[in-house]
Amino acid sequence: MQPTISRPLQYAYVAAFGALLVGLAGGSLKAFPSFAAAEGTSVLNGKLAHAFEGHYDDQFPIKRLGTNLWAALDYALFDEGRPGVVIGKDGWLYTDEEFKPAPSLTQLDDNWALVRGVQQELERRGVKLVLAIIPAKARIYPEYLGKEQPAQLHVGLYDEFLQRARQAGMAAPKLLDTLEQAKDNGQVFLRTDTHWTPLGAEAVAQRLAQSIREGQNLDLPQQTFITDASKAAPHKGDLLTFLPLDPLFSDLLPAPDQLQARQTHPAEDAAAGGDLFGDGAEPQVALVGTSYSANPHWNFAGALKQALSTDLINYAKEGKGPLEPMLELLKDPGFQQKPPRLLVWEFPERYLPMHSDLSQFDADWLAQLRAAGNRDERLAANPPGLTAAH
Repeated sequence: MQPTISRPLQYAYVAAFGALLVGLAGGSLKAFPSFAAAEGTSVLNGKLAHAFEGHYDDQFPIKRLGTNLWAALDYALFDEGRPGVVIGKDGWLYTDEEFKPAPSLTQLDDNWALVRGVQQELERRGVKLVLAIIPAKARIYPEYLGKEQPAQLHVGLYDEFLQRARQAGMAAPKLLDTLEQAKDNGQVFLRTDTHWTPLGAEAVAQRLAQSIREGQNLDLPQQTFITDASKAAPHKGDLLTFLPLDPLFSDLLPAPDQLQARQTHPAEDAAAGGDLFGDGAEPQVALVGTSYSANPHWNFAGALKQALSTDLINYAKEGKGPLEPMLELLKDPGFQQKPPRLLVWEFPERYLPMHSDLSQFDADWLAQLRAAGNRDERLAANPPGLTAAH
């Protein structure tokens, strides 16, 4: 049940807030004398009005105060933030993408068909795929969930995703167990951020490397990498942007995370040691995915290089989800001409039922990928020579 404010307190708040608005409105009139339009600004074409509007917004304190005040009330009284964040306990924040129901009943199946189509395309090009399904932060840290719980869709989503991948013949280690075990060594997800910590990224990288060594039978060029850790420093998580309490109510915000950044580099300088791979050979491993892989703060690509003892090319991108970077990679001329032998696809579980804007890609090509994925899915469910049970 949401906390409520007594009616007398509501009246008192409204009266006080109204008086404050009147006072600030009067004070904001001081913005008029300080306004000076640029030379040549005309009243007739509306530029003067727009210029004054911008100046007035900058000088008008109610806008900032109102934003801060309403955000403070929502957060302090109702444990709520702006759309995009879910408030947990003890200063823990979660992306609401891990809580929402699917936008449509078919979205999950459509996305899965696309994943299967990508798998078929990679197999056609001789590329071995390793699917790294990243568990939701809410799944790894359910002990800090507040009043809001994930939609029923998300309860069994990870296991369903993993089962589908393995039935399709994909190499997909169970990273849920990996991250749950790594919690004993420290924090694997940031408290105020959507993403994992370098410790969580390292644990996943080591598990993936183990799976690749045991199951892929690849003779990869070897190179030694080392990782340096810097001193821990405050990190303002991306989920704090949905709590606009700065600057007036910043004391209400959860304490910032402490992030110990890491950097991975070759143990030997290539310039001193010559061509480590010989004949200018390029890395034979590639990584594609989301900001979990693209953002250097988490050092996932570096941790994977060190765990595999081989170099890799990182094609991951921030802010595009897992599907768009993969589809862009399939269309990349360099990738088409010289694909890697192994491709690690980092794929957070929450994206499987989510809608992605793929409008930049040819609709017929996407339809062909989905059709190939659906066709292969039916063959996997009903292998030749077997009669479906009635």
